[in-house]
Amino acid sequence: MDPHISEFIRILKERRSSKKLRPGDVPIEAVRTALEAAVYAANAHNAQPWRFIVIVDDSVKVKLLDSMERQWRRDLQADGLPSEKIEKIISNARDRSLRASVIVVACLTMEDMDKYPDSRRMHFEYVMAVQSVAAALQNLLLALHVLGLGACWRCSPLFAPDAVREALGVPETVIPQAMVEIGLPGGETRGGRKPLSEVCYLNRWGEKFC
Repeated sequence: MDPHISEFIRILKERRSSKKLRPGDVPIEAVRTALEAAVYAANAHNAQPWRFIVIVDDSVKVKLLDSMERQWRRDLQADGLPSEKIEKIISNARDRSLRASVIVVACLTMEDMDKYPDSRRMHFEYVMAVQSVAAALQNLLLALHVLGLGACWRCSPLFAPDAVREALGVPETVIPQAMVEIGLPGGETRGGRKPLSEVCYLNRWGEKFC
C-alpha cells in the first residue's frame, strides 16, 4: 500500500474521543487550523450550512452550561430520576466540559439550502444540512487529532437549542447541533469497530461484501 494512504488510514484508526481532557495550553491558531479543515468537508449543494462559535472565555462556558443544565434538569425530572442522581449526572458532565480549554459549538443554517414548496422535500434538505455539519465535525476532530489535541463531540446542544441561543445570542433561524470540547488528550475511548463483514454488503442487502 502507498505509504501516504497507510498514514491516512492510521490517522483515521488512531483518533479517539477524549472524555477526560487534561489541563494545558491549546493555541487558538491550532483551533483555527482545525476549523479550516472542517469547512472543506463535503456538503450538500456547497451550501456550507455550518456555523461555529469558538468559546475560550470561562465565564461564557459557565453561562452556556448553566443555561443547558436547566433544560437537562427538567428532562431528567420528567424521566422520574431521583434528585440526587440528577445532580450527580449534571455535576459530572459539567466537570467534564469545564476541563476543556476551548469549546466549539456547531450550528446549522438553512439559509443557502435549496427551497421547496412542500414539507417532504424541505425535510430532506434539512437532513442534508445535518449530514453536512456532521461531515465538517468529522474533519474538525481528525484535524485536532493530527495537531496533537484531544477532543470530544457532545450532542447536548441538540436537546437544549433554546438554552444555547439564550446563552450565546444565536439567532432563531440558526439551529445548535453539537459542541466539541477541546484540550490536551486524556481518557480516550477504546474505539473498537465492528468488522466489515457485519456492516457491509455487496450489490444487495444480506450479501456479504467480505
